[in-house]
Amino acid sequence: MLAGEELRALMRRFPAGVAVVTVDLEGQRAGLTVASLVSLSLEPPLVGAAIRRDAALHELLRSAGVFAVSLLAAGQEQLAQHFARGVPPIALWQGIPLHPTAGPPELEGALGWLRCHTTAEHETGDHTFFVGEVESAEAGPATSPLVFHGQGYLAL
Repeated sequence: MLAGEELRALMRRFPAGVAVVTVDLEGQRAGLTVASLVSLSLEPPLVGAAIRRDAALHELLRSAGVFAVSLLAAGQEQLAQHFARGVPPIALWQGIPLHPTAGPPELEGALGWLRCHTTAEHETGDHTFFVGEVESAEAGPATSPLVFHGQGYLAL
């Protein structure tokens, strides 16, 4: 049987876009860096992301039913690292530049933003795969994405 570390080692060789999934549930805000965001369908517009079940974001996302995704841009490595912790305190919002919007926070300067409502959850090993229907998609000011490759972040 394949060991988890063997899979991790191989998958690190495959670059992935970096995004931050955020929620705001009655004033409780949380965000988590993910490299698992995928586009699932255009009709209806669906995206999905895998969230570890022990991450502080997990239960807030499950309860909130809505979330935002900030697609990180080149130069936003510090934000990716800031939100990469999977256990409390998951994010301190002091000094984090936000895109002006209502609802779940969106990170300023991103490649773009998605607003979604959760349509399905699937238990997948130690993660839950959340499927969200995209209610809005907005391009940001940046044009170059931030990607995760190897054990670090790269700008394309």
